[in-house]
Amino acid sequence: MTRRLEGTVALVTGASSGIGHATALELARQGASVALVGRREDRLTDLAAEITSTGGKALVVPADITDSQAATEAVERTVEGLGRLDTLVNNAGLMLLGPAPSADLNDWRRMIDVNLMGLMYSTHAAVPHLAKAAAEAPRQVADIVNIGSLAGRRAYAMSAVYCATKFGVGAFSEALRQELARQHVRVSVVEPGMVDTELYDNTPAAVQQFTAALGDIERLQSQDIADTVGYIVTRPRHVAVAELLVRPTEQAAG
Repeated sequence: MTRRLEGTVALVTGASSGIGHATALELARQGASVALVGRREDRLTDLAAEITSTGGKALVVPADITDSQAATEAVERTVEGLGRLDTLVNNAGLMLLGPAPSADLNDWRRMIDVNLMGLMYSTHAAVPHLAKAAAEAPRQVADIVNIGSLAGRRAYAMSAVYCATKFGVGAFSEALRQELARQHVRVSVVEPGMVDTELYDNTPAAVQQFTAALGDIERLQSQDIADTVGYIVTRPRHVAVAELLVRPTEQAAG
């Protein structure tokens, strides 16, 4: 593989499992040093060992990005430990499904805090470093990749607030893209359909009801989304992929 990201630094939130784990490995394979951000330090440590065992470089950064100060410190630790920041992948996410009228309002707050505010906090802290990398680095471009969802394009029953957060990710991404375009900080949103990850483990009964209409289809894997992120951040400087929807081939509904 051509190591297109050699000499760059990426920060991936929610790196302890699923899409974040696979994306960190993919960016490392392409030559980036990777800061692994998440709450489960043991998993991050295992992932870092996997990356370094193949000659890559990784930094474990345990953090809860729903706290603005913690998100800022995670970015600062990345820059201090790895020297710079070229790519931010906002992947951390939470999905808690169920009927809105009987919902636990704490669940709504948790989704807003993780899916939307945490993404915004990390982005706010990272933008100055990304702009600096785009201005001074040999590649002269930097990237923010936000992991949205098909639920950010179409609302579904049983997922009102989850959809609201993902619609928010799409709106935030597009507005920020317009603001940063002339600085060559590209902002992209990836919108996966059904992916086989731990995201669905939190409310299994509601998820079963929610997914019944899809039938027994072959879901996307985390690596499929990691490949998508890898594609986006390795485009030439003059090419920006603003939005990319990725569905399982058999996912007709939605």
